[in-house]
Amino acid sequence: MRLVLFEGPGGGAARLGVIEDDGVHDVSRATAGLAAQAGQEMMRELIDEFEDLRPLIEEVAAAVLPLPLDVVRLRPPLPRPGKILCCIGNYWEHAQREPRALNMYLKNPDAVIGPGDTIVLPELTEAPIFDGPGPYVFQHEAELALVVRGPARRVTQEHWRRAIFGVTAMIDVSARAEGRGTWRQGSWMGKSFDTFAPLGPCITTLDEIGDPNSLHVRFWNDGDLRHDYRTDDMEHRVPQLVEYATSIMTLHTGDVIACGTNHEGLGPLQDGETCVMEIEKVGRMTLHVSDPLKRQWERGIYMGPNSTNPEAVRLREGA
Repeated sequence: MRLVLFEGPGGGAARLGVIEDDGVHDVSRATAGLAAQAGQEMMRELIDEFEDLRPLIEEVAAAVLPLPLDVVRLRPPLPRPGKILCCIGNYWEHAQREPRALNMYLKNPDAVIGPGDTIVLPELTEAPIFDGPGPYVFQHEAELALVVRGPARRVTQEHWRRAIFGVTAMIDVSARAEGRGTWRQGSWMGKSFDTFAPLGPCITTLDEIGDPNSLHVRFWNDGDLRHDYRTDDMEHRVPQLVEYATSIMTLHTGDVIACGTNHEGLGPLQDGETCVMEIEKVGRMTLHVSDPLKRQWERGIYMGPNSTNPEAVRLREGA
């Protein structure tokens, strides 16, 4: 099942829907008994009660007429996760080496926006700010994101499915300091600006996903394909991510684990661009980009220092 939060027609708070090929089926009647009726709290309660609610959701979805996507506004399916844990790296990217140590950082939950929203680049330049230079560019990282069903603590790899409700898509927008290094690396503050965590378009339940390490991820910038990879390229696969994260902290329902990206398709984001992200079995979401400073960078895939793009690697090794 693919669950969405949507607005309209008729206005009001975002309500629960099931998205199918023919549109969005309003199933908000199935959530009438929940204590919370909107937002993150409703989604948290829905996930916790989903097995009991599922027959009613399916019944309501089958009974109502679908709403065309062009008359509704999809919102982030998790408006404000309690935690967003993000993997650092985590893809082989054609490298012949030993696996890197698994590591994660926390991203600002208030950075979440949804389909159709606008990524707003901060008004920081390379000019000094506080104790060092500001970011020189802002890049996209398209990632598979796991939606937690908790509380989850010390979950072993063999039982990882107990802790994961489903998956969604996330763009880990990133400010850069040098090359593709994150601005303020260490604190990872360069990943936590407002609007830097687009999430959506839906949550696909795990039973419909099957193996999350067998999905195709793609990302287009103004129609040009940038990211194009499969999640079977992860260095540390989903079961290990769940075990690692829950060995450190308790994860609660509605928290998110972003699985990292394949950096071979990195590129800049700049004013006026339209981006589309797609994950197999999840769907597509479109985002817009606004830059108050109207800066311009060379379009295309990042090919500079530390680029893992195969052509950039070939050129370096042949130099």
